Amino acid sequence: MPTAHVIDLVVVALYLIAVTVVGCLMSRKTQTANAFMSAGGSLPGWVVGLSIVGTFVSSISFIANPGKSFGGNWNPFVFSLSLPYAALVATVFFVPYFRSGTSLSAYEHLEHRFGAWARLYAAVFNILYHIGRIGTILFGVSLAASPLIDMPISAVIVGLGVLVVAYTLLGGIEAVIWTDVVQSVILIAGMLICAGLLIMKVDGGIIGIIEGAQQPAENKLSLGSLAVDFSIPSFWTVLVFGFVINLQNFAADQTFVQRYFTAKSHQDATRSVWMGAIAYLPISAVLFFIGTGLYVFYSSAGTLPPETLADGVLPHFIMTELPTGLAGLLVAAILAAAMSTVDSSLNSSATLLLCDIKNRFFGSHQNDTADLIFLRITTVFLGVAGIGAALAMIGVKQILDVWWQVSGVLSGGTLGLILLARFTKASGGRGAGIGVIAGVVAMGVIVIAHMQQPPDWLLPLRNSVTCVKDYLHPLMAIVVGTAMVLLCGVLFSRRAENGSSGL
Repeated sequence: MPTAHVIDLVVVALYLIAVTVVGCLMSRKTQTANAFMSAGGSLPGWVVGLSIVGTFVSSISFIANPGKSFGGNWNPFVFSLSLPYAALVATVFFVPYFRSGTSLSAYEHLEHRFGAWARLYAAVFNILYHIGRIGTILFGVSLAASPLIDMPISAVIVGLGVLVVAYTLLGGIEAVIWTDVVQSVILIAGMLICAGLLIMKVDGGIIGIIEGAQQPAENKLSLGSLAVDFSIPSFWTVLVFGFVINLQNFAADQTFVQRYFTAKSHQDATRSVWMGAIAYLPISAVLFFIGTGLYVFYSSAGTLPPETLADGVLPHFIMTELPTGLAGLLVAAILAAAMSTVDSSLNSSATLLLCDIKNRFFGSHQNDTADLIFLRITTVFLGVAGIGAALAMIGVKQILDVWWQVSGVLSGGTLGLILLARFTKASGGRGAGIGVIAGVVAMGVIVIAHMQQPPDWLLPLRNSVTCVKDYLHPLMAIVVGTAMVLLCGVLFSRRAENGSSGL
């Protein structure tokens, strides 16, 4: 793949400088730990909403969604269709629930119901989830940036990671949100430009793309089988999986919960959720349309190197088909998609380390200066861990497939605990603990059953549970795990109330 023109490099450099400056300017307002974590609850809803949009549209979406529709069909788009339903549940039951509390942590209330272990468990798994997400996103964006600047993928991962850590370290959550606003505008503009140029390059424009994708042998616009079969990635499998994952985002992920506190009112917090959910639907549709358009284009007119992976098709198109200057803008958009998610993960994970671990188990809440120093040190530590995870992913062929499986496992049944606390009267550690164990075991069994080449020590277990593949697709792991936590938590908590004090 050819490297970029010097003008494209200038465009990318100007973008990186501008977003870093915007983030660092927020350091003037970040003089306390509270400002670092919640921006003093002073931000309008539209700003927080655009920040949520930026968090949703990570480089996983920007690179992998076109890659999925290029190599397959629109089945993964069903994930996006579940967002409004998850947003409805979140705005009715969870935004007021969290904002009525006194802690910036999404998990402090778990301690009141189930004990300190539940709070610690949820916080640790959320931190691990975000380290994995940082790694996946940094790796994904490197696929586009590496050919542009003719640098190794590892160098791009480290360089971009250090840059995001720098402005998140200085500006805190306000730097995260305002840079997300800038990045959201850039990525939406870049995405629309890419779609427009693709339409002009395909004979017949939009109609030509649709007709090419609807050929009987292709069926590229299919949303998946409508059969109620959870052993395959059917329409219903992806819809249920999407609802659970998106509800987990809104109700059990510190990144989103923390944003509710940055909004200046309950109405602004609610508006931000709906803005993020509704805006992502057309954005996601355009990204899948780009992938379908790329398939039609390269099937009829373009030339694609035979070794190109599905996730590398959009970067190849950007570098070979876009005019000078616009290629740089598109790569800047992909960088924006990555940075707007990584910074959120860094800030929210640092907040959990402070609120749920350091201050809860090792110190008081009174020394604000020490808390701010701790937040900044842990931001660096988390950045290093995320960069390491990204380097470990080099060579992965399908980013979205890997992330969906990893994200379900790293959830650790946290959503089930949150639902147990919000919608039932269960209390005490016994029921919740049994529920978590049951949920984690269920998720583990499903994942192990689908392993193609498990380690030797896992082979006997895999062979004994391989029948699970006949009933459940790997995407169902988090769905089944969440249901097990909730069901067992209710059943055994009731028994604990009748005959035991719990843990």
